[in-house]
Amino acid sequence: MIYDVIIIGGGPAGLSAAIYASRARLKTLIIEKIGCGGQMTTTDLLENYPGFNAGINGFELAVKLEKQARDFGAEIIYGEASAIERGLSKKVITAKYAYETKTIIIAAGTRAKKMNIPGESEFIGRGVSFCAVCDAPFYRDKNVLVVGGGDSAVEEAVYISKFAKNVAIVHRRNELRAAKILQERMKLHPNISVIYDSVPKEIFGRDSVEKVTVTNIKTNENRDLIIDGVFVFTGLIPNTLFLSGITLDKAGYIITDENMNTSSAGIFACGDIREKHLRQVVTAVSDGAQAAVSAQHCIENL
Repeated sequence: MIYDVIIIGGGPAGLSAAIYASRARLKTLIIEKIGCGGQMTTTDLLENYPGFNAGINGFELAVKLEKQARDFGAEIIYGEASAIERGLSKKVITAKYAYETKTIIIAAGTRAKKMNIPGESEFIGRGVSFCAVCDAPFYRDKNVLVVGGGDSAVEEAVYISKFAKNVAIVHRRNELRAAKILQERMKLHPNISVIYDSVPKEIFGRDSVEKVTVTNIKTNENRDLIIDGVFVFTGLIPNTLFLSGITLDKAGYIITDENMNTSSAGIFACGDIREKHLRQVVTAVSDGAQAAVSAQHCIENL
């Protein structure tokens, strides 16, 4: 079987691409590694997605997008793309199969960046987490450290504060980078504090996290914090390791034009995986729509 378009990744960009492609009667396949929705599913409330005045839960929106894609005829399988083959006839390679297609849309998204400090890897799942929605309820009436200073860190700290006794945000700069509205909301929660100009140095514990050493980067002073859980929101890494022959920027993101064309004909990229300034669900679905239309035009000209 030869597909018209194969979409690698079932996040908001990939699902949007599938909706547009399948609605255009293109034979469409999504290859998704874990479950549709991507990082959107870890967001408790999307309050800036148009059309939902009271906001919408990320998982709920993912379910709606997936159903819409399936209803238009998109096929979804679960597996991980390990390589792509370029050329007039293209293939997406997984551990079990090679799927042939006329065009490819890469929407594989990003993954959380680790701190790479002693104790981090050892305590993943035992006190170190990258997902507040997944794990915050485990820290009811406990002490939590949130690492980062951007929108995700502050937004998730507010969510964690519903459960934890105390939430400390540690940030390497002397001010947070998060949007002002998020910082204002954070200040309404008396159990949230901020430690500026500091970074975690090491995580300690026996069966689970018990203590974190934090270093002030200006004074080099160390302080030990009694902590039960560490939530890391220090940035993202694009999932582009499986790609070859596609031009990337220095950080590993795919370079595209405004029509989502990559450096390889017939291969498109959309969503967080491409080089762009704003990574939001609303920009991801826009990217996905454009990628699908570009793929359709490509097929028409074959």
